[in-house]
Amino acid sequence: MIESYGNQTGMHPVGTGPYMLEKYLPRSKIFLSANPEYRGYVWDFKSSGSDWDDQIVKVMKGKKMPQVGKVEISIIEEEQSRWLAFQDKQIDVDKMPQIAAPVVLDGDKLKASFIEEGVKMERVADAGTTFSFFNMRDPIVGGYTKEKIALRRAIAMAYSNTDEIAQMRLGQAIKAESLIPPDVVGFDPKYRSSLTYDIPLANKLLDHFGYKRGADGFRTMPDGSPLVIKKTMEPANIYKVQAEIFKRGMDQLGIHMDFSVSNFADNLKAASACKLVMWSGAWLADYPDGENFLQLLYGPKSGQGNHACYESPAYDALYTKAISLPPSEERNKLYSQMSRQMEADTPWIMHSIRVRSYLIRPWIQGFKKHPIVHSDWMYLDVAPH
Repeated sequence: MIESYGNQTGMHPVGTGPYMLEKYLPRSKIFLSANPEYRGYVWDFKSSGSDWDDQIVKVMKGKKMPQVGKVEISIIEEEQSRWLAFQDKQIDVDKMPQIAAPVVLDGDKLKASFIEEGVKMERVADAGTTFSFFNMRDPIVGGYTKEKIALRRAIAMAYSNTDEIAQMRLGQAIKAESLIPPDVVGFDPKYRSSLTYDIPLANKLLDHFGYKRGADGFRTMPDGSPLVIKKTMEPANIYKVQAEIFKRGMDQLGIHMDFSVSNFADNLKAASACKLVMWSGAWLADYPDGENFLQLLYGPKSGQGNHACYESPAYDALYTKAISLPPSEERNKLYSQMSRQMEADTPWIMHSIRVRSYLIRPWIQGFKKHPIVHSDWMYLDVAPH
């Protein structure tokens, strides 16, 4: 395969799963067809006792799977276009675009007009988190001296996650407290971040460590050199909203923050080379263990997922010890200590955990969103319609 297809190997996958790739139109469509050689299974899952589960069991129990012969996946990057496609019944299942929240939701419930159409909704918090990172090798925001840590902590305390959830996420998120999100092994529901939104305290911190304000109200570095922080973002409107939230906080601190826009692929390449000063990102669990998130700050992975290029002997020692242990309270305590160490050094600003509202047309049967598995077609059926 590799010798034959080379760089196009990804276009010709070989596997033993329930579906085969029939056709792939890059950035447009993916067509899958049921694998006739797949072993199959009989649908026989148990209900958790919820009305949603009870209904699924009622319509799916005893069916030979997979039931769906063909799957068509539309790749629609622009939210408005995705939303129009769902409204036009071109899409059977989709996670609600954030821009549609005011139209679709009444609080966290579906509006009556969609219920009357037979549309169903399942809300699931991501097994993932969003954050902004500082490049720890950058001469302005990087480094491990007290004044550099103070600068990063002040910036973190001047960013309003409440505004992010309301304005950037349109209410479709909850605050991230630690490195590990819900539904992932090692998550501690009682954990609360030590970095809270506090503009007065952030200003006192900068004053104490010598970031003086000039006549124009903006601060300089302790040595008197200019203090200008560059943050990179993508062109999507949500990042423009995030830039406004950052700017409001930075204006109150007297810090210049310059924003530059580039596409995700180029930003990822630059981040992997430790060349971005600040960038915002997200991580969804590949597997449901906190280690999947904690490894993003492990020193030897700098430039290989560790885009903050964070190298802390204390953090790395905790990580090394934790991964040698089986799942246990002892390991969970180490996980929490790693979140505390991250807060102490502040290579990341933790933001929010996105809440996804999946909208399902009435003819789709068996839908129950899994926090990790995203290719769920083998568990579904389509009723005649």
